[in-house]
Amino acid sequence: MRIVNKVMEIMMRSRLKAIEQSIKQPFITQLNVLLSNIETAKNTIYGKEFGFDEIKNIEQFQQRVPLVTYEDFEPYIELARKGEKDVTWQGKIRWFAKSSGTTNAKSKFIPISKESLEDCHYSAGKSMFALYLNAYPETEIFLHKNLRIGGSSELYRHYQTQFGDLSAILIENLPFYAELKNIPNKEISLMADWNLKMDAIIQATKNEDVGSLTGVPSWMLVVLNKMLTDTNSTYIDELWPNIEVFFHGGVSFKPYEENYRNITKKQLNFFEIYNASEGFFAIQDQLDKKELLLLLDNGIFYEFIEMENFGQENPKCLTIDQVEIGKNYALVISTNGGLWRYIIGDTVRFTSTSPHRIVITGRTKHHINVFGEELMIENAEEALKLACEKTNAIVAEYSAAPVYMVGKEKGAHEWVIEFSRDPTDLETFIDELDRGLQSVNSDYEAKRYNNMTLNRPLIHKARKGLFIDWMKRRGKLGGQNKIPRLSNTREYIEPLIALNQSQEK
Repeated sequence: MRIVNKVMEIMMRSRLKAIEQSIKQPFITQLNVLLSNIETAKNTIYGKEFGFDEIKNIEQFQQRVPLVTYEDFEPYIELARKGEKDVTWQGKIRWFAKSSGTTNAKSKFIPISKESLEDCHYSAGKSMFALYLNAYPETEIFLHKNLRIGGSSELYRHYQTQFGDLSAILIENLPFYAELKNIPNKEISLMADWNLKMDAIIQATKNEDVGSLTGVPSWMLVVLNKMLTDTNSTYIDELWPNIEVFFHGGVSFKPYEENYRNITKKQLNFFEIYNASEGFFAIQDQLDKKELLLLLDNGIFYEFIEMENFGQENPKCLTIDQVEIGKNYALVISTNGGLWRYIIGDTVRFTSTSPHRIVITGRTKHHINVFGEELMIENAEEALKLACEKTNAIVAEYSAAPVYMVGKEKGAHEWVIEFSRDPTDLETFIDELDRGLQSVNSDYEAKRYNNMTLNRPLIHKARKGLFIDWMKRRGKLGGQNKIPRLSNTREYIEPLIALNQSQEK
């Protein structure tokens, strides 16, 4: 096993050298990615429509190729899903990742090419371990198993193509040598029924030698808590003494961190990743700092729209050499899966430009801005953290939405919060949350001044398990399904409140 560990270290250090080279030449690296993708797709339907064969630089690319949302791009995707080849990427796309549709109510189907599998998602997996090894040289995780929690979804056939959760597609296509280090096995990982799958995972892994965890924090926590209950254990390192790190992504880790610290005796490392059906974008590269290193050589060309310009008809798009520290940007991607100038719906802020590190600040549509307060998820979670510190609380899940002005009544923000440890006093928690929001968001502070536009927040304390029950009713249990944190409408908050009240009676 020591030999295996050494071989893995050699492989990871080779990948690290490539990452270091991209850091030294960020613009050149990104330009090469773009031109390579254009060359591959120049004879596709999309490439011919927008003259890819005549594009020689970024300026021409931005002039010729339009910015698109999923709705704009959907006709091309549907054509490819029916088995047509050379639509937006060379050859036939056989796999489509079914997204939970966080920017729209309906599902999205994201093309997954052979190149995006190998040179984006799997390459980023190697990058994740390489960067962790570089940050923590004494690691021995390659000697132990990795517990993965993927999507609860089968793969379905559509004409001559297949679709399912991205995690299911990745697991289905993993090379055999990678599969040897992952548990549970493919059969369990691809089970569709979340409740049956959870029991199977526990039975298959409780006696294994686990060194690392990989998955979405919310669903991993559900599995680990049930594991502790079923095995009559207090801490997960009683079961897995070699547990060392949790590689997490999909949702912000802030609401879950203390929950994880409470189920381990030892100091567990937390290493964040930023991936989606559309691609694998960034990875934490320092143990003591939460910023994510943007992957510039991963088959994805990035553009950035300043949020103050987002929504304009032809907003200026910046490239990697033009971004500034501290500004909020909407992310635009062109990928080796055949997405072109695609507005993914995420917002990021750069904390460094040498190297290029980011934090995820939210979603272009998952924020509250009914009253001009521009409340982002990043603001909400920082304020929740402050309120928890003041009242000794731990937040398990939450969702928030506006209360609209009616007549002379002021607006407000209404929250449903499920606590894993209740605050010492709920009214104090509300006041501290309100103060926290004002401290991290000057627009919110201005609207709250003398209750000018916004009243004090309203908070509903959720019963235990409310959010899991709600997700189950929506058919979105497990894996990649995400709880909507902030919404500009009341489409999520009202069913949550109703379900909470009905169960309390």
